[in-house]
Amino acid sequence: MGARFEELAWRETPIGAISLRRRRDPALQVEVYEVKLDDEYLMSSLFPVAEIELARLGLAEVPGDSVDVVVGGLGLGYTACAALGDPRVRSLFVVEAIEDVIDWHRQGLLPFAAGLAEDPRTRFVQADFFAAVAGDVGFDAEVPGRRFDAVLLDVDHSPRNVLHPSHAAFYPPAGLRRLAALLRPEGVFALWSDDPPDAEFTAALTEVFVDVRAHVVPFANPLTGGESANTVYVARAGG
Repeated sequence: MGARFEELAWRETPIGAISLRRRRDPALQVEVYEVKLDDEYLMSSLFPVAEIELARLGLAEVPGDSVDVVVGGLGLGYTACAALGDPRVRSLFVVEAIEDVIDWHRQGLLPFAAGLAEDPRTRFVQADFFAAVAGDVGFDAEVPGRRFDAVLLDVDHSPRNVLHPSHAAFYPPAGLRRLAALLRPEGVFALWSDDPPDAEFTAALTEVFVDVRAHVVPFANPLTGGESANTVYVARAGG
């Protein structure tokens, strides 16, 4: 790539201006893809480890040979692509509030997510994940109340640091119970968080689910030369 920096897409949305940009990192000698909301960084292709682990850790707890999965939040596509890497996955609903983000993938702007949009198992759903959980229809408008084997969520920075105030009602036990009602018996809910394990949120999960674990996922941070970490919560519903 000749240019050091290129803005690939930009759009004003109800929660702020979202943009996709690509830059050449001269120190690492790699192309970096970044998503920003206004002036805040949401995600970077430099740090995909925990997004991939969200799918791996979540699906590892799901029983059965044929699995229907929901991914909440599309972003750069790492979680969705990792989910499709599990041969048991027969359908993948990707729920994304911002249509432009879906278009990034349909237009092939993200080479590391190639094949996601074309995979016959993938279905993009342009909707607010949190509103879908709180409503009467759920994730599949064609089959209201449809249940799934796994829901993998990566939208907010953490249960305490949400992108929009309307998301906050999801994280207490009442909101989690509505999510659990959309899971099949022994279904799994997994959540990415940028914060360390949160005892209050873990307690809320424990009120609703029968088995709850908070996995700390370390990864090399090329910007600092050290190590950083995210958290992946995995919660299994009762049988």
